Amino acid sequence: MLGALVIVALVGTAFADPNLAFPEDVRMSASRIVSGWEAQEGQFPFQLSLRMVNPAGSVFGCGGSILSAEWGLTAAHCTANRVTIVIRAGTTNLTRPSEIFETTTYFNHPLYNEIIQGTVQPHDIGLIKFGRSLTFGDLIQPIRIQNSLSMNKNYAGQLATASGWGATWTGGSSPEVLNWVNLRLTSNEECSAAYGGSAIIAPSTICTRGVDNPTQSTCQGDSGGPLTNIDEDGLITQVGVTSFVSYYGCHVGQPSGFIRPGHYHAWFTQVTGIDFDWDYAAPTEAPEPTTEGPEDESPEVPDSPEVPDSPEVPDSPEEESPEVPDSPEEESPEVPDSPEEESPEVPDSPEVPDSPEVPDSPEEESPEVPDSPEDESPELPDSPEAPESPEAPESPEAPESSESSESSESSESSQSSESSSSESNESDE
Repeated sequence: MLGALVIVALVGTAFADPNLAFPEDVRMSASRIVSGWEAQEGQFPFQLSLRMVNPAGSVFGCGGSILSAEWGLTAAHCTANRVTIVIRAGTTNLTRPSEIFETTTYFNHPLYNEIIQGTVQPHDIGLIKFGRSLTFGDLIQPIRIQNSLSMNKNYAGQLATASGWGATWTGGSSPEVLNWVNLRLTSNEECSAAYGGSAIIAPSTICTRGVDNPTQSTCQGDSGGPLTNIDEDGLITQVGVTSFVSYYGCHVGQPSGFIRPGHYHAWFTQVTGIDFDWDYAAPTEAPEPTTEGPEDESPEVPDSPEVPDSPEVPDSPEEESPEVPDSPEEESPEVPDSPEEESPEVPDSPEVPDSPEVPDSPEEESPEVPDSPEDESPELPDSPEAPESPEAPESPEAPESSESSESSESSESSQSSESSSSESNESDE
């Protein structure tokens, strides 16, 4: 057993790099989120504050992030060999958390060696089981983690944001208000060269430098916290878990190191039973069911108005249509065509002859025009048809027009009996 321990220790020393250290172990530096700013309420709803207690009763501070209502993500060196973890969620000020609770359940990656916890090593990533379900709201929300497709992506030159409650000085107390800082992501090649080709800079590592100030960095108390980036689809994604900085200090301008969560989706699912992986096609497929929804309802909307509209249009002419056949227009096929276009107002208004349709009728009956020289209006060819139909005397419109009666009497002057009656009518008028 002792031989086995010696072998593990030797393997552990293979990862040891005197140039690297955990933020909690950095000396002679203003240990905190260096050159950053205080966060606003609700700015980082996925941020967690962790306070861990070891078997000796010592308390250590770290950060973390919310993966789901029951699971959190942090660095393995934060939870290794701890007996209990106090978690605060939904706050920027540690004195006013939305939720505070305790858990003893955590899972560090199997390739992380807890025996050499004080040594920086790869696979520095772990899961925390809350033992309860968080209530999501404006101050508490999960964060989307890097997908497996982007686990080896080169983010060089892109901006990222780190946040945490790092101590204001080495070994000092942590600030009450959450701090954050913008950082520039670097390539792994640049990060490895900065640390002399260290084997710690593995494919699962991602590094950052200051954006406009070389002292911008994570530091003591920020370990396990999130490093986020605006992804290709415009959404915030956690691309790193705070892990290490330069042994010489957080403010010396050396890259800060983080662990890429995209390398560990299979392990996340194995432990939690939840698949946190995703792809960029998912957001484009999401709107499809929403567009299909209105398409299914769209045919119902036009159907409802069409049903009442269709009967109303034929009903109006059908009710007035029986009045048209009662008139002498039954004998002329052209008259029923005009009421359909001009509505039943044609017989009531004397202005009908002014419409373009009226001169069309006399053109067909043009041979009858010379027979009556006294015709002053195009209605004369229609008037002789009135006496032929028995319904003419029944309509009150025939006697109302004196001109039509005179024309009809003049056309029938050949009969002596009727001529006398016409002259008497003229004299009375």
